[in-house]
Amino acid sequence: MRNFDPQLVWAFSGVLGLLAVSTLIGLALKVAVKKPEAQATIRNLNARIGAWWVMSAIFGLTLAIGQIGSLVLFGIMSLLALREYVTLLPTRRADHRTLFWSFFIFTPLQYFLIGIHWYGMFAILIPVYAFLFVPTRLAIAGDTESFLERASTLQWGLMVSVYCLSYTPALLMLKIPGFGRSAKLMLYLVIVDQLSDVLQYVWGKLLGRHKIAPVVSPNKTWEGFTGGVLTATLIGTALWWMTPFRPWVAALVSLTITLMGFAGGLTMSAIKRDRGVKDYGTLIKGHGGILDRMDSMCFAAPIFFHIVRYFYAR
Repeated sequence: MRNFDPQLVWAFSGVLGLLAVSTLIGLALKVAVKKPEAQATIRNLNARIGAWWVMSAIFGLTLAIGQIGSLVLFGIMSLLALREYVTLLPTRRADHRTLFWSFFIFTPLQYFLIGIHWYGMFAILIPVYAFLFVPTRLAIAGDTESFLERASTLQWGLMVSVYCLSYTPALLMLKIPGFGRSAKLMLYLVIVDQLSDVLQYVWGKLLGRHKIAPVVSPNKTWEGFTGGVLTATLIGTALWWMTPFRPWVAALVSLTITLMGFAGGLTMSAIKRDRGVKDYGTLIKGHGGILDRMDSMCFAAPIFFHIVRYFYAR
C-alpha cells in the first residue's frame, strides 16, 4: 500500500470487521425469523450489507492503486450513475450529441482537473461551462419540443452524477499540514454517510411511527431519522482521531454529513417517484444501481470537501 498510514489501515480494518459481524448477524436472522414482514426487512438489510461489501472493495482498491486509480474508479462510477439517470430522461434524437459531450468530454475532464489539482477550473467546469453549453448545443440541434425540460434535466444529471460525486475523490488533492494521507478523510466521509443511511433504516424499523414524506420515501420516519443521525454523529465523533478535527468539531461535521446525506437520499427518491421507478439501476444485486447507493454521498461530499478545504487545507 502506497504511503503506508497505520491509522488508515486500522480504520479500514475496523470497517471490514464490522461488515463481517453484520453479515453473520444477518445470516442468523435470516434463518431464525419466520414472519414474512420481518423477513422482507432482513432481506433489505442484508442487501445493504452486500452493497457495503462492494463499496468497501472499491475503496480498498483505491487505497492500493493511489490517486490516479481512485479517479479512474470514481470516473467510471460517475459514468454509470449518469447512464442510470439518463435512462429516466425524456431524451430525443436531437439530444445525442449533447449526451456525447456530457459522457465523454465533461465527465472525464472533471476528473482530469482533479488529477492535476486545478481546483479553480474543477469547481466551475460543470456548474458554469457545462451549464451554458448544454442548452446551447441542444438549441443548435434545432428540436424545441420540451426544450426546457430536456436541458434542465440533463444539467441536473451532470451536477449530481458527475460534479457532486467527484468531490469524494477530490478530497485526495487536499494538503493538510501534519495530517498525513487525505484518503482517511474519504474513508471518514463514507463511514459516517453510509452508516447514517443504514442506521436510519434500522431505527426506523425498530421505532418508526411518524413518516416524514410518505409519498416520496415511505420508509423514512422521524424516529428513524433522529436515531440514525444521532448514532452516526456519535460514531463520527468517536472517529475524530482519523481526521484533523477536534472531537467537538468532528461532532458538528458528522452531523452536517448526516443531514446532507438525508437531504440527498430524499431528493433522489423524489426523482424516482416522479419517473415511476423503484431503483435507478440493477448494478448492485438486490439493491439498485450506483445512484441508489451514492445518493446521500452526492449531497454530503461537496459540503464536507469545502469545510475541510476552507478551515484546514493550506
